Amino acid sequence: MNNRNSGRKKEKQPESQAISETQEMVEVQAIKEKLSEMHNDIKKVMQYTNRLRFEAAFESLRENYSNALLNHLYEDIDTGLEWNMIKKCPQKESCTQAFTAVLRQNAELIKRSNVEDNLISNSKKQLEELRCGAPYSKCEKCFSEVSSLLVKQVNLMRSMKIYAENQEQKPSIAALKTCAVMSEILEPVSNPQRLEMLKAIAFETKSFSAFSELTGLRGGNLLFHLQRLIASGLIMQQHERGDYMITEKGFKILQGLNEIYASLQTSQVQKPAELLSRAGEKSPI
Repeated sequence: MNNRNSGRKKEKQPESQAISETQEMVEVQAIKEKLSEMHNDIKKVMQYTNRLRFEAAFESLRENYSNALLNHLYEDIDTGLEWNMIKKCPQKESCTQAFTAVLRQNAELIKRSNVEDNLISNSKKQLEELRCGAPYSKCEKCFSEVSSLLVKQVNLMRSMKIYAENQEQKPSIAALKTCAVMSEILEPVSNPQRLEMLKAIAFETKSFSAFSELTGLRGGNLLFHLQRLIASGLIMQQHERGDYMITEKGFKILQGLNEIYASLQTSQVQKPAELLSRAGEKSPI
């Protein structure tokens, strides 16, 4: 009897031992899964923390960069107005203050991550309002300098990829009237001597003899070009046998040509740099 009982106990021991090992394996697997979850949670926390640190560092770097650019623009404003505004003018001090306020307000937009089109339009509107109140014809020289400074700021914002003009608000290219553009804008300034004459009176009046000295033209030849500019509405004569001065239309065309030329010069500088960069990426190491 004792031998039989001991034999049964020996048969039950392997079964209970197998069950115990299975339970241990289940518990170990559960622990592994829990540890894996904890590891993933810790990894996510570390990634999130690193991202926050990176964003904070990047924002700090961007702010420092923007502040440095802003200080440069402030200096550019002060220097540009000091050197290029009319020196002897009773309105110089008040105009300098007004111009500086508009330009500094616009310059501070570079601290934004995105500059809306209406903010740039507002700066241009303020400048146009000041222009409408200008008391002297020589004021155009000062406004030309302010406009150039404003254009430089806007171009900087474009290069920083924080400003892009709203194309939907611009007139359609299809609306361009070819004949009118040719006869009223392009043809009058297509002659080098007429363009030089227009540039010469951008900021001051000129006499017939002054134009003759500038262009080397005499008599009827010079008169032909002057009449062409007058007929196109780009210049006007103050009175019979008086000096010639630029009109608002003439100044806008001249300013537009200047902006187009400046933007093309910028793109020509950037394009070779882009080509070199691409060539560097494609070239084998």
